[in-house]
Amino acid sequence: MSTTEFPVELLSRIEDAGLNASAPPQQRWVDGWLLRFSPGTAKRARCINAVAPGRLPLSEKLAQCQALYRAAGLRLIFRITPFSVPGLDDGLARRGYQRFDDTCVMVGTTLPRQPAEPLPEGTRIESVDSEAYAHIIGEFRATDWCGRQAHAERLKCSPVLYHGVVLRSADGSALACGQFALEADLVGLYDVFTAPALRGQGLSRTLCAALLSQAREQGAGIAYLQVDTDNHAARAVYRRLGFADGYAYHYRARPGPDG
Repeated sequence: MSTTEFPVELLSRIEDAGLNASAPPQQRWVDGWLLRFSPGTAKRARCINAVAPGRLPLSEKLAQCQALYRAAGLRLIFRITPFSVPGLDDGLARRGYQRFDDTCVMVGTTLPRQPAEPLPEGTRIESVDSEAYAHIIGEFRATDWCGRQAHAERLKCSPVLYHGVVLRSADGSALACGQFALEADLVGLYDVFTAPALRGQGLSRTLCAALLSQAREQGAGIAYLQVDTDNHAARAVYRRLGFADGYAYHYRARPGPDG
């Protein structure tokens, strides 16, 4: 994956903003590592981010973390970014932690003043609270009840305020949804999703443009989002909205459901 040369200071701020926006109430620090234990489906809220090297040997720290995640009933997963502790990725690979879910963080430095296109005839954008949003996106993704509740809890307790919207048809059916998290002049787009039967009609682009316009009105000047590296269709949509590749990250875990 090629990246655009954004200033490293900006990318570091975006990484911090993404960590803040995904913070669950269930997290703790272990010798420079940020451990998260959300029971939901979002990996960024139930993984380890190695923010600082700490002082303990890697083997000892891994043993502590394995015990903590086992007690929480969660798989031990690491999120590896350009800002992770140097050498950790190779160290985990040597210990059998396999790489998966490569993700691209895209950055937009020009936010639209208004949505690029009018809404489809008969549709409307409706703001929804965090609990309602978690259940709408959960229904789209066929997430179980426990996962939806964990998502709602994380949004409600987030240190960064979320704003969620749903694109509805004239009969009230949810067609697409998305939300943004605003921190100072940075806005992150999250959980943008279009009903599978309606994809390819430009709904996600229209919704994202509306979200970015709203965020601009609230003081945002730079936007970021996270998308699977191999999701070429979504990345093409975001490029048309002015986004470019900023940096990439991936996850590592041992094989098996419990890692």
